[in-house]
Amino acid sequence: MKKLPSGSTRRAFLLSMGAGSVAAAAALVMRGQQHSPSSASTKTNKGQGYQLTEHVRNYYRTAKV
Repeated sequence: MKKLPSGSTRRAFLLSMGAGSVAAAAALVMRGQQHSPSSASTKTNKGQGYQLTEHVRNYYRTAKV
């Protein structure tokens, strides 16, 4: 029976965990891209994004150095 060094099994385990993580991240990205074009066409972006409100102006005024 051939005995493998303990470092090679640990290395194989870490390599498989890294490959699995990359595959899972790719699957999530692909799933998000499939849903975004259809939902973006039906929804409007009204009221989203940066808005210069009184609260923001007050922050800028008090944050001056």
